[in-house]
Amino acid sequence: LRQGADSARGDDTSKLKTLVSEWVNREFKLNPPVDMDDKHTRRFINDACGKLLCPTELDWNSPAVWAGIRDRAEGYIVTDLSFPAYLYEKYTTNSDNLEEGLFKGKILIQSYKAVFTSPSSAKDVEGDGDGADVIKNNRRTKKTTSTIKVKKHVTQIIKMDKVSPRSIAYIACQVRFALSSITSWRSVDGDFDYVQFW
Repeated sequence: LRQGADSARGDDTSKLKTLVSEWVNREFKLNPPVDMDDKHTRRFINDACGKLLCPTELDWNSPAVWAGIRDRAEGYIVTDLSFPAYLYEKYTTNSDNLEEGLFKGKILIQSYKAVFTSPSSAKDVEGDGDGADVIKNNRRTKKTTSTIKVKKHVTQIIKMDKVSPRSIAYIACQVRFALSSITSWRSVDGDFDYVQFW
């Protein structure tokens, strides 16, 4: 069971490594773009990755913030206790209501759909929905393809009929890893603990 779970996580990690960089490049129109194969140029080294990983209580547009984060200065150390911008709709938060827009980030939803339905379904995300369409669209696909042999989605295989907190946490960790510069999965990345974040 553990081996199967590790293999599935590895497949998801590999899939999202490429897709997330592709989506970041498309959304932020980077020049030079995020390298799809070389993770060493991600994390806070890359401006767009840094913006997405930046804790929402900080303003990535401030040179003092990005310098502080990159230098790991006191008050700017990024840990699992802060929610990164990619979790939020339009990658910003309302400081008066931290739940507003939470888990509605476009890249987060695209990643969710890519893993649990299919990479092609992730193209339909505008980033302004509530994410509930992920499972609903999967049910629609199941009904329309009942007579045609097609590869089943993960949601069909595991009989997932709703978006769950665990599945959101899993994808949040996968996206964080895809934006990071570490090349192999581990539970701690510098000051960031994936287990605590999950």
